[in-house]
Amino acid sequence: MAMDERKQRVLRAIVSLYSVEGEPVGSSVLANYFDMAVSSATLRNEMAALTRLGLLEQPHTSAGRVPSAKGYRYYLDHLLDNSQPLDRVTRARVDSVFASLDHEPDRLAQGAVKALAQMSGFTAAISTPCADDLCIAHFEVVQVGRSAAAVLAVTSAGYVRTRVARVRDGLTREKAAELAALLNHNLTFVAAVDLNRRMLADLCSQISPSLVPVISAAAAILQESATPRVYLGGEPFLLNWPQLEGKVQQILTLLNDENLAARIIAAPADSTSVLLGEDMDPQIPGLSVVSCRYLVGGGLFGSVALIGPTRMPFSKVIPLLEAFADELGEGMAGKRKDTPQAAVLRPGRKP
Repeated sequence: MAMDERKQRVLRAIVSLYSVEGEPVGSSVLANYFDMAVSSATLRNEMAALTRLGLLEQPHTSAGRVPSAKGYRYYLDHLLDNSQPLDRVTRARVDSVFASLDHEPDRLAQGAVKALAQMSGFTAAISTPCADDLCIAHFEVVQVGRSAAAVLAVTSAGYVRTRVARVRDGLTREKAAELAALLNHNLTFVAAVDLNRRMLADLCSQISPSLVPVISAAAAILQESATPRVYLGGEPFLLNWPQLEGKVQQILTLLNDENLAARIIAAPADSTSVLLGEDMDPQIPGLSVVSCRYLVGGGLFGSVALIGPTRMPFSKVIPLLEAFADELGEGMAGKRKDTPQAAVLRPGRKP
């Protein structure tokens, strides 16, 4: 059975109505949506046809229908109009948010993810910038107690990582400076994939055995720098959606594993993507993850995402998500805006 224009209009309308009301859509409601231009009898036939195609489901004995996972995928791939820019009022709010945030990368991500959740009403996630060749640009070693030293590292993306190492015999200021010099000479601008046991053994051979934990801490930071951090905001919003009832703990377990979360919210380079829960492993029916990549420059990129039910109003949240991606890219690159300006238009978007 082919998807003609009228079936597409009916599916688009049911997706829109269901996203607003959260209730199965009946033919009478649909007829009102079309201003009675199509009879209820004709709409019932079209809804029945869409149900046979697997694009609609009938959750109860009533005549109302809701989009199926297959229906949402068809809508997202063929019917979603994603060319509308963000309205001026919301654009001004986004500009105001980013003008007030600290643009140190980690703090920027933390502030932005909370703001995105509040503005959208959905759970938000942001990963820090990352690239295959991300490395450490500078190390510092600081004594923080009689038997502890803090190893601080600034990544080539500009954010700071810290690890505490236990040093049995203590650490003088002079020795801390020597260790920092050793690390900066040997481990800066080294990709995590190039770090090996022989390199670490050579470094450890140049210092007292009691100071080896400092080298181990620096190596751990370097390894971790290749994996983005993921910050969450608005987790309680997951409780607002009947579609996700009984699944919130599973969702939060996935999102609180940074490696898994980074993969879940990863977006392709050239478009905004929508991952449905039915496509995940394990499956979480009723869930959707809308993701967009932001670009920092120098090969660095991260992702920003909204997580919620499949009845999320995609045509509204995607422009908001893309506006945050544009601002995050500029903020992470250190391009702070002094005054609100018009949105940076993505390729193919109309002003």
